[in-house]
Amino acid sequence: MSFQPFLPVYWIVAIAVTLLAACAGAWLLAKRSGAASAAGSANTLRWLRRAAVVLVLTFVAAGPAIEHDEVTTYASGVEIYLVVDRTGSMAAEDYGDGDTRLSGVRTDLRALAAENTGARFSIITFDSIASQQLPLSSDVRAVNAWADTLTQELSSLSTGSLVDRPLDSLTRALQDSAEQAPDHERYVYFFSDGENTANGVPGSYASLSSLISGGAVLGYGTKEGGRMKVNDPTGTTSGYIKDPTQDGEPDAISVLDEASLQSVAQQLGVPYVLRSPGVPIGNVVPAVNSSATAQATTRTVRVYQPLLWPFALVGAALLLWELGALVARATRPVGVNRD
Repeated sequence: MSFQPFLPVYWIVAIAVTLLAACAGAWLLAKRSGAASAAGSANTLRWLRRAAVVLVLTFVAAGPAIEHDEVTTYASGVEIYLVVDRTGSMAAEDYGDGDTRLSGVRTDLRALAAENTGARFSIITFDSIASQQLPLSSDVRAVNAWADTLTQELSSLSTGSLVDRPLDSLTRALQDSAEQAPDHERYVYFFSDGENTANGVPGSYASLSSLISGGAVLGYGTKEGGRMKVNDPTGTTSGYIKDPTQDGEPDAISVLDEASLQSVAQQLGVPYVLRSPGVPIGNVVPAVNSSATAQATTRTVRVYQPLLWPFALVGAALLLWELGALVARATRPVGVNRD
């Protein structure tokens, strides 16, 4: 048996000593009060019982545990980075039969996760800012759960888009991975419509091409474009996003920018694929190196299993005893001393 304390040891010791000292002090005070011998015996038993409760709780706080070794673990040799565009234009209703572009992204995210079980996934999104939504994880359910809740950015927070917005976040993630696991294979899948509506010239992804083994840039939308609904959870604004640059502020139309996406693909050294509903993503993007997706490794991991229930039973019995004694004292006739 070993111990894995729930609190710092000095706190456990300090609390236990304080409570035991309080029990001893109360017992001595009652003893010096000159009570009858029968009452004195009951008083001694009462404070011994309470001291026993303190000792049991102290032992539980010390975290008794049984240790054993687990020797089989699995580590993935493939890391898949999913870079997802959440700007307002991805809500354009020109994917298939009036669906949004993000609906296609959700389908492809789930499919990629299902086809690469054993790989580790990371999700990086970009809208007005870029952020890592999911650190590297082999939990496919986490990818699916995230895909199920994927929505466009809040319309009130939109400041325009540039396809290089996730560049810094993706660079940090890939460089950290390359330093920590240089033998791993890294794949980048970039989901976007390629629109650039903010001021500035997009930066280049070319410096990342040497850090990845493959992937694809996936385009969503049409050259004809589509309207985008407002995303406002408060309900203050509804309907479609307007174009204030046009007379009368008609509904804004977002148009797929394939040239922008093809440029990103060329910089990364991966293919560009225009996505269409009904075409499985596995049919149009290069496969991940399956021999590297689940590399079994063996190592010894020390596991501590808490062993609390025997002491919890003892503590519960003492507390029930204490409760019964309190009830008996409260209901006995005046002048009768029993515990």
